Amino acid sequence: MVDPVVDSISTWKPSTLTWIALPIGVLGGLSVLMAPNDTYGANMLFGGAILIGFAMVLDALDGPLARRTGQVTRWGDYLDHTFDRLLDIIWTVCLAGSVFVGDFTLGLLAALLTLLGSYMGTQAQAVAGTRNYRGFSRADRTILALVALVLMGVFIHLEVESFGMFPGVLDHIEINPISLAVVISAFGGLWTFLIRFVQAKHEISQIDRDTPLPQPNQNEESE
Repeated sequence: MVDPVVDSISTWKPSTLTWIALPIGVLGGLSVLMAPNDTYGANMLFGGAILIGFAMVLDALDGPLARRTGQVTRWGDYLDHTFDRLLDIIWTVCLAGSVFVGDFTLGLLAALLTLLGSYMGTQAQAVAGTRNYRGFSRADRTILALVALVLMGVFIHLEVESFGMFPGVLDHIEINPISLAVVISAFGGLWTFLIRFVQAKHEISQIDRDTPLPQPNQNEESE
């Protein structure tokens, strides 16, 4: 299914898709952030979901386009991952800052935990040469957010009330699809950080055993 689409844009530069995806994704996040809790706001949530989904489609196409047209570059990979992290932060904070959650602090915490999980995958690639995609991935988070936005919009049109309040320190936040998505993303980021850390330890330790690094002053001591 991807091949015909890639063929149709084969004259484009992969970085063009990457750059287009960023403002579209930002607009999607802002649409969610500014949506009021009424039927107009529900339609803004639908629009935000469409924009975020479109940004994800563009993000999914730049890599295949680069490989198909022989334009794979280190800068392209770096740019793609940088914009991914920016959009992760923007989407998480916009969802949490919206009227449906109303807690920017929770959004910043969820974004931080999300970045920590992503960092563990990137750092594993830098040290071990293989990227770790285990855990609650970016695709998982985005699909969860899209489903939450659509459900919230439907609930507003159907006049479905929230499901009470969260317990404990989150007792000021209503339980609804968007707030659940933010909380799940926060815990998912923490879980991803922990599982990738543990698995990276095993993999990197094995590499150290198989191919030890040269030690400073080792030659001098042997003499």
